[in-house]
Amino acid sequence: MTPRTTARSGARTARTLTGVTLGLAFAVAVPLAASAHVHVTPEEAAAGTTTRLSFSFSHGCDDSPTTAVVIDIPDGVATATPVLDGAWTISRELRADGTAAQVTFTADEPVETGVAAAVSLDALIAEGAADSTLVFPVTQECVDGETAWTEVAADDQDPEELESPAPLLTVGAVAETGDAHGHGGSASEESGEHEHAAAAESTDAVTADPVARWLAAGGLAAGVAALVVALVRRRRA
Repeated sequence: MTPRTTARSGARTARTLTGVTLGLAFAVAVPLAASAHVHVTPEEAAAGTTTRLSFSFSHGCDDSPTTAVVIDIPDGVATATPVLDGAWTISRELRADGTAAQVTFTADEPVETGVAAAVSLDALIAEGAADSTLVFPVTQECVDGETAWTEVAADDQDPEELESPAPLLTVGAVAETGDAHGHGGSASEESGEHEHAAAAESTDAVTADPVARWLAAGGLAAGVAALVVALVRRRRA
């Protein structure tokens, strides 16, 4: 093999390696970006019911720790009762009728990126909101800066393209009489179910980012290693 041929082969190898690395990096970035949102659980509820909504996150503002979560209550929610949690201090802005228009959860200690956290409120969904989608604008305040999770996709827009999507709640038909808690159970049973769901969501949130990072890093390393082995064998041949 002549020096010129070797040089051309080396250039092709470098371009190939760069392309593979960029491709793997893009594949890693996409799922990580998708996980960096404020999520609401559950995502569906029946009109005329009281549902415990949990707003969860596991990130700050560009890695700056979270100090407060501010939730604007949409008109389709008749009443919103924040759930007391020892990790947060709660304050409310009330409408003229005494119902909450905005609820602020201030963290007793700033929440670092990579730590799962959630705040909750019991929302009575108005019957007039049946068969609609309620938007819950959320402002995440941090030690440095803040992020407004308020974007809503247009009819012809892919929601995945949004940088700061607002949490959305899909409202179904009006619940039948006696099903005011969504499943026809007692208030205590419903509360237990929601607490269990919130705990599961919190567990998922705390593991989502680390697992994604480890899998992504492993995939990147494996891809680069395989490419290097293939190139070495080709040069030997």
